[in-house]
Amino acid sequence: MAQSHNIPEAPRRAVAFADPSTTTRVLLVASGKGGVGKSSVTVNLGVALAAAGHRTAVVDADVWGFSIPRMLGIRQEPQMAGEMIVPPQSHGVACISMGFFAEEDQAVIWRGPMLHKALEQFLTDVAWNDPDFLLVDLPPGTGDISISLAQFLPRSEVYVVTTPQPAAQRVAQRAAFMASKVNLTVRGVIENMSWFTGDDGKRYELFGAGGGQELAERLDVPLIGQVPLLPALRQGADDGQPIVACEPASEVGQVFSAMAAHLVDNPPPRRIYSPELKIN
Repeated sequence: MAQSHNIPEAPRRAVAFADPSTTTRVLLVASGKGGVGKSSVTVNLGVALAAAGHRTAVVDADVWGFSIPRMLGIRQEPQMAGEMIVPPQSHGVACISMGFFAEEDQAVIWRGPMLHKALEQFLTDVAWNDPDFLLVDLPPGTGDISISLAQFLPRSEVYVVTTPQPAAQRVAQRAAFMASKVNLTVRGVIENMSWFTGDDGKRYELFGAGGGQELAERLDVPLIGQVPLLPALRQGADDGQPIVACEPASEVGQVFSAMAAHLVDNPPPRRIYSPELKIN
């Protein structure tokens, strides 16, 4: 990747979201493989949280397949305020992404250390202003980026996106197992492409059924939502008009609103922290 596209340098800062006193809930949206609609879920869930009155931000950590700015309809670039990057907003959601620092059709060819540094800057050099929720759209799989984010954000909650087919959920569980190995807590499963509702009112399970529930039971976490297939969901992602913002009363819009309400109503167990307490 050309040096001219590098993220602006800034002095090293601590990751505020890792501080035990932070009020921000960090939600890592993960999947075992690509093509399950993870980024679309991240965007619409973020918009649903913002629509419910919560300060919401998204880190597009899918460095190779960045798509969040397009999905949110963000046209403006980040601005600089002193040494800090001010993230652009759309539909009430602030966002930072590699897409702001590389051409859309440009391949990002970076090894682990450069990816690690870029993610660190996304978390430390951006003026996030203490959002209530920070959603992180992870790349598919269990590679360097997921491991780095586990290090930067040890207090994160992980939500795994899968499709209904058994083969997909077996791959998705690898992302969940990775989370447990790096001491992150999986808090729920989201099933995407659950069914298509035809003009006759019937539900057609085009990708099978039961994968999300089976994965949730295997991980002992709730299945927090099943997102139906709807052409407007795909169209909204292409046009930068998330369906939750444009058609909140639609079948899909109501599902995302219900998932947002679930997240708000089910915070993680409170960790008792005392800086004076030492264990020898």
